[in-house]
Amino acid sequence: MATLRKASAYSKKIVRPFTRKANTRRKAYIKTVPPSKIVKFHMGNQKDYDNGKHKFKISYVASEKVQIRDNSLEACRLILVKILEKRIPGSYYFRINVYPHHILREHKMAAGAGADRLSSGMTHSFGVNVGRAAIVNSGKEVFFISAVDERTAREARKAMGAVKPKVPCRGKVVFEKIN
Repeated sequence: MATLRKASAYSKKIVRPFTRKANTRRKAYIKTVPPSKIVKFHMGNQKDYDNGKHKFKISYVASEKVQIRDNSLEACRLILVKILEKRIPGSYYFRINVYPHHILREHKMAAGAGADRLSSGMTHSFGVNVGRAAIVNSGKEVFFISAVDERTAREARKAMGAVKPKVPCRGKVVFEKIN
């Protein structure tokens, strides 16, 4: 089974977005696109949010340009929803605002003694698909939570603070009142 590389292998790279996938077998670089690991992008009570009953908005805003892999976004979603369902069930609306379009590639080479005779180096270094990532610019809102009242908004703000270590970039939690 292939192991997952650490986030710094992908997150701070200067990248050209690569999303081309195959329609025909001959003309494509990417034969198969790995599926996104994010299960849901919207959770919670959306009806109350649409009706205007939610009075507070909490969001996580990235402070630098970065690639966020889909497994990182899914881990953040799981921990946020777990905390919110435990503390304020049914009185929040949660949304992920970024989508992992960018396809990550890796050129795996053999390492160790005698590896120079086994691999061809970077001769055909296009790479193999290993995952997906969302390219996030500075100032982009990554996660969004809206809450009904001030107490639930404070709990949502604490939950958003628990997500900070799981995201590979610096960011800030923005707390606003909706008019």
